Amino acid sequence: MLDLTFLRFESKEFSNHFIYSNWHLTSDHVPLTVTIPIVEEYIQTKKCMIVKDSEEEKTFINEVIKAIKYIDTSNLSDIISLKSTICTFAHYLDIIWEKNSRIVNITKHPKSWWNMNCSRDLEKYRSSKCIEDWKQFKNMVKSTKHSFFDLKIQEIANKKWDPFELMNWVNKHKLSTVEAIKYNGQSCLEIDNLWHAFHSLFNTAQD
Repeated sequence: MLDLTFLRFESKEFSNHFIYSNWHLTSDHVPLTVTIPIVEEYIQTKKCMIVKDSEEEKTFINEVIKAIKYIDTSNLSDIISLKSTICTFAHYLDIIWEKNSRIVNITKHPKSWWNMNCSRDLEKYRSSKCIEDWKQFKNMVKSTKHSFFDLKIQEIANKKWDPFELMNWVNKHKLSTVEAIKYNGQSCLEIDNLWHAFHSLFNTAQD
């Protein structure tokens, strides 16, 4: 319930407001309502992708290299010819991408370790509903996960030399400011001086 609204002057989107003058009851205020239109938003649920280190990725890279070699770059004398060459390459790139990519569902927690073997065994189980195919799928998922995360660990270890270097608490920090203990106006820099200071202060407290 509102008793004060701010609207844009002469706005068609916010012109649909109403004052309920008969709803004040025992109050001096009356309710106001404003109808705000909300435009429908398209949420993408699928995307095209190429799995890293897959055969499709190798084929994609090789075909892109071939496309670059076949493009004629001998006559790039002006902006028009340069734009034409770029458009030609972009056209080839789109064709190669559509040829080697596949459509996947966008999820909140994507499985980066998933590969074509997992998809193959999953489809096999869905078709047969056989317990043996289900076990084969689970084994494939388990081995794929192990291989993927072992590779990630190796990448981190080889790149950083130490996986723990990725943690903030291992990085170098500035030493905190310290001050030497003083006793009778002198700094206690030796163990004997420090012991004498503590011993004297403790005995003084005891007395």
